[in-house]
Amino acid sequence: MSAPEYLPARARDRDFSSSAISNRIKHTPPVMDNIYFSELSMEKKGEKSNKILIPVDFSSYSMKACEFAFNLAKTENAEIILLHVYFTPIYASSLPYGDVFNYQIGDEESVKTIIHKVHSDLKALSDKIKDKVESGEFPDVKYSCILREGIPEEEILRYAKEQRPKLIIMGTRGKNQKDIDLIGSVTAEVIDRNRTAVLAIPENTPFKQFSEVKQIAFITNFDQRDLIAFDAFFNSWKSFHFSVSLIHLAESKDTWNEIKLVGIKEYFHKQYPGLEIHYDVVMSDNLLKGLEQYIKDNQIDIIALTSYKRNIFARLFNPSIARKMIFHSDTPLLVMNG
Repeated sequence: MSAPEYLPARARDRDFSSSAISNRIKHTPPVMDNIYFSELSMEKKGEKSNKILIPVDFSSYSMKACEFAFNLAKTENAEIILLHVYFTPIYASSLPYGDVFNYQIGDEESVKTIIHKVHSDLKALSDKIKDKVESGEFPDVKYSCILREGIPEEEILRYAKEQRPKLIIMGTRGKNQKDIDLIGSVTAEVIDRNRTAVLAIPENTPFKQFSEVKQIAFITNFDQRDLIAFDAFFNSWKSFHFSVSLIHLAESKDTWNEIKLVGIKEYFHKQYPGLEIHYDVVMSDNLLKGLEQYIKDNQIDIIALTSYKRNIFARLFNPSIARKMIFHSDTPLLVMNG
């Protein structure tokens, strides 16, 4: 192990037949979509590294994320980066945070004491991982630990932008998290603001590796970007074997939603002939409860969706379905940012 470093156009009014979808991807899209596709093309110029980033806070659910990430790294021949951000009195005037990625600082504590504790905790984590590798509980893959000082989500986002990992895996407390954490969660902030796929793993997740995943629910709002996100998702995980349920969440019955969903399904069957795909419209007055019931009834292992960038006011007063699911589900959440 290395030494620590210091350091818009919506698609609801369009034709969703399989031929129309194919034409829309193959041919130049409308003016507003041209902007999006140009940005996507610019982003793809920067190659992603073969690294999996795990922000850790020395909790039990951080270790759950490590377990999943090490198994995935072995399969994908990837490198693990364990990143811990520590919080010092320099940032005491900042807004309070609802997650535990920072240390709670008292006036009597010095920066030197804090840094000493951070090193001690990091060494304990490293020793624990080393023991798990030696016992065979974790596979033997390359990994390194990095320390950064600052505001947790800002440093995680900065590192992801600098190093461009292929995936960020973060442990969460799942359904037991308090609603007051809805604004302050580090995981939610990272999902909302970064451009790298994030896999949030609740501590009660029953499986240890992606090869155990059999059913994935992909949530779609019929946005054109969902098609691109699904393509990226399938290409990233095509070495594994699972079935996909393509679902749309709705508060009331709309026949047009079902027609569009069938169109997307037909397109996917042509694009990915070996993939088993189901489709459903999940209707409920309470979308989260409706989704949770669907997950239970269909034995869904992972929820996948695209989270589009939104401004700060939208994030505060109208939290995305991805952010809500972090706090109200014990099912892992794979978020591809659009």
